[in-house]
Amino acid sequence: MRTTRIGGAVAAMSALALLAACSTDASLDDPSVTESAEDPGAEEGAEGEGEGEADGEADESDSDEWFVQADYDTQDEQRSATFEGDPATPWLQYIDGEMTDTSEFASEGAKKVCFANASISNPWRQTGWITMNEQLGVLQESGVISEMETRDAQDDDNTQIADIDYFIAEGNCDAFVISPNSTAAITPAVERACDTGLPVVVFDRGVDTDCATTFIHPIGGYAWGIDTAEFLSENLSEGDKVVALRILPGVDVLEHRWAAAERIFEENGIEAVDYFTGADPAEIKNILSDELATGEVQGVWMDAGDGAVAAIEAFEDAGQDYPVMTGEDEMSFLRKWEDTGLTGLAPVYSNFQWRTPLLAVEMIFAGEEVPTEWVLPQVPITEDERADFLAANEGMPDGHYAKFGGEDLPGYPQTWQDRVIP
Repeated sequence: MRTTRIGGAVAAMSALALLAACSTDASLDDPSVTESAEDPGAEEGAEGEGEGEADGEADESDSDEWFVQADYDTQDEQRSATFEGDPATPWLQYIDGEMTDTSEFASEGAKKVCFANASISNPWRQTGWITMNEQLGVLQESGVISEMETRDAQDDDNTQIADIDYFIAEGNCDAFVISPNSTAAITPAVERACDTGLPVVVFDRGVDTDCATTFIHPIGGYAWGIDTAEFLSENLSEGDKVVALRILPGVDVLEHRWAAAERIFEENGIEAVDYFTGADPAEIKNILSDELATGEVQGVWMDAGDGAVAAIEAFEDAGQDYPVMTGEDEMSFLRKWEDTGLTGLAPVYSNFQWRTPLLAVEMIFAGEEVPTEWVLPQVPITEDERADFLAANEGMPDGHYAKFGGEDLPGYPQTWQDRVIP
């Protein structure tokens, strides 16, 4: 069974403003942040999304449109791949494959990096941004990077295109680092950056060109969908019902998560109904309250950890047994998971990837080879590992991400505990 709905409280324009990949409850961290958006690796809402939504119902997002069997198979295999490098520094690990010769960029002296960032509008991106700046400080101290000029697109394609073109026109960059706001729209601007002949590092979200010196990302959305749907299927029975809570349609990495999960649910006879929530905790509670009022819900699947605590609270408010559930490695979910004792899994979209672009720049200016497609580990946190991650991140705010990978950086732990956002 497949049903796609959008919660009535989420307006069409609000959905279009959101971008996706990890936690979006900005109130957990910085009260000045008003946007509620998921990060990662994501493409903005599809064109025409707002049409026909006056009654609160959204056009269905057809997962078949987003499902590519070859990519699914590749990411499934990569879940058990052997990663090159030291497991103690997962932000430097990669799957063996094509390498890019960067000898032409080898040179002495500190260099200027120009960073076009999609945004820091949610806790996942804020956590990564803090880590990135701590890594920057180390590389400045060692004389690799002189400065990093950053322009924040605030989740807007046109702004980011202008930011990249500004850097190109300024002519004062030694390397470009780009975290695209969306895939198709930003592609031409990335190609223009490549045309300068300078090194271009793309990370987190992809673009439709292979011109970058390296593209850095965790395994991907299909891997997330496989991890989570297999976990739920193994802990549920045929005929059980799962409510899938999704951020918004038209976002590539999120659509891939759901496309993979939906197929696995169908194969295992799990009844799955999915809703677009806009990452609104109140809407999540309303959706689950309505579902629980009409029947039992045995499982909750999320395409990102946002609102995981609200989802659990909906079962508490209804006096119902806790579901089998997948959230994310945000501390709020890990803590609630421990407190409740529910059967859960915390998939990740490895936040430590924010260190990798600057370390890649260091390698490029040393003339060292870098992976052409730099695929980072993406390993969920299981119940057996949860206590260790909670202990390792004791004192961190709820919007912090357990696999942030900054433990060896100078500001640890105070900078992350204080949520010092540059």
